[in-house]
Amino acid sequence: MNPTLDKLVSKYPELEVCLTDIQFAFEKLRDSFNGGGKLLLCGNGGSAADCEHIVGELMKGFMSRRELPDNDCNKLEALFPGEGHLIAEQLQGALPAISLVGATSFWSAYANDMNPEFIFAQQVYGLGRGSDVLLGISTSGNAKNVIRAIQVAKAKGLVTIGLTGRGGGKMASLCDVVIRVPSDSTPDIQERHLPIYHALCILLEEAFFS
Repeated sequence: MNPTLDKLVSKYPELEVCLTDIQFAFEKLRDSFNGGGKLLLCGNGGSAADCEHIVGELMKGFMSRRELPDNDCNKLEALFPGEGHLIAEQLQGALPAISLVGATSFWSAYANDMNPEFIFAQQVYGLGRGSDVLLGISTSGNAKNVIRAIQVAKAKGLVTIGLTGRGGGKMASLCDVVIRVPSDSTPDIQERHLPIYHALCILLEEAFFS
């Protein structure tokens, strides 16, 4: 087993039942990023905060500093002599990820004109491409706006990953991969979502920036 997953299970033994799905989710994300895809994320409340958290781990260095490739550094210096290396020093390698929970102006405009249940779905429709992945986070697996986003994602050919609790809710039958924390308590599920997505972010960082 990967050392990152070993550490996860040693700290949270109850998550051993999730390992196959965590590994599968990692492979889907890795393949998407390798193919030029991006990750879209949605959730509500604490899960919305998790979406923002995940973006923060993927779009910059997490466990290690991600130096820019030499060709990018050289291109910046060629375009901006004397400043290019300074610019490059302030940038880090990134895995493209977009949280759908923070677009305040869009949210207010859409909710004023349309059914708010489709706020995430509209963004998936506008942003999603076939090489992308949608990660929906819901402790119950039944959040209506997350379900709508997953439905649109599937219609557009995105890979869909669900992060939820024991039952899985409607997400269990909709998503390509479902990681189900073995608990029925919302706080307990949320507490274990964090180490799961941290493990995924570490695995991805190792895969692309080792």
